[in-house]
Amino acid sequence: MLLRVSGESTGTAVDMQAVNGRVSTDGGVDHAAELVAFTEAVMGGDESTLRTTRAALRDVLSPEAFVDTCAVIGAFNVVDRIADSTGIPLDDMMAAMTTELRSDLDLSRFRSSSNTPAG
Repeated sequence: MLLRVSGESTGTAVDMQAVNGRVSTDGGVDHAAELVAFTEAVMGGDESTLRTTRAALRDVLSPEAFVDTCAVIGAFNVVDRIADSTGIPLDDMMAAMTTELRSDLDLSRFRSSSNTPAG
């Protein structure tokens, strides 16, 4: 794969299928279950679930790592929404670099994938 993922920088084997819940492991990411549950709760809107997953994540991360996690979720969320709302398509270079990853994660199932050039 041409796309460099964070795990490559640290020499950590990361299974991206963990993002979709397609593997029963943590995908090679510390606290993956808590991170995924919290991210889904942030994007979901159920306050009770958000409180529960927030507490669970704070139990396993340092305060600094928790703040960093929230910042990353917020940044990805806002950048994606801005791009989608303004109709900005994925540029050709990034599309080429991420073809395999997007296919592996079945990202075409999301409505916003219509902004991504084919093939």
